[in-house]
Amino acid sequence: MIRARNPLLILSGASLLLATACTDPAYVNGTDPNQKTKQGALLGGILGAGTGAIVSDDKGKGALIGGILGAAGGAAIGNALDKQEAELRQQLDNDVQIVNTGDRLILTMPQDILFAVDSFNVTPVLRDDLFKVARSLQKYPDTTVQVVGHTDSDGAASYNQTLSERRANAVADVLMTGGVSSARLRAFGRGEDQPVASNLTTEGKAQNRRVEIVILPNAR
Repeated sequence: MIRARNPLLILSGASLLLATACTDPAYVNGTDPNQKTKQGALLGGILGAGTGAIVSDDKGKGALIGGILGAAGGAAIGNALDKQEAELRQQLDNDVQIVNTGDRLILTMPQDILFAVDSFNVTPVLRDDLFKVARSLQKYPDTTVQVVGHTDSDGAASYNQTLSERRANAVADVLMTGGVSSARLRAFGRGEDQPVASNLTTEGKAQNRRVEIVILPNAR
């Protein structure tokens, strides 16, 4: 019987598998429908192997078991995110941007279509999209949700901070009205502190005025 005496060998092997997978043409070109699932499995395996090696008296065995369990958990999370992303893309307006990082979904809604100028009342059109998000969150309940408001740099920073908080809370309120438990939600504002584009142009300011809904799988 061959024993893995050195957990570093297992970690190295897992890293090699990750590198090999990432050179697959479908993976590189973004055409693999299970890309995030594979990412989750591989990354979960690496992290699980490291954790298993640390907590186990038999380092090699602990790394192996941890890697297997981590890969299974990571694959499950990645698969759920893949499915939820695909469904949301079909259901939501094209103005809503969806990014799947492999460990979370980030939905970005421009504030210009969410709210009137200087208002934190959600427009009726976007309420429908938020109710669709709420139904999705109920279908995939094993997640927590952060609602983050952002503004451009026009006006006083203190005003922008308050406005971003109110708008984040307004979006969270609609999600709760749609059936999402308040225990799963956390709303907060970032004001003008986290721009994604230049505040020197009209287009950049429009991109910075946004609300992000971040869907985070719970640890397993």
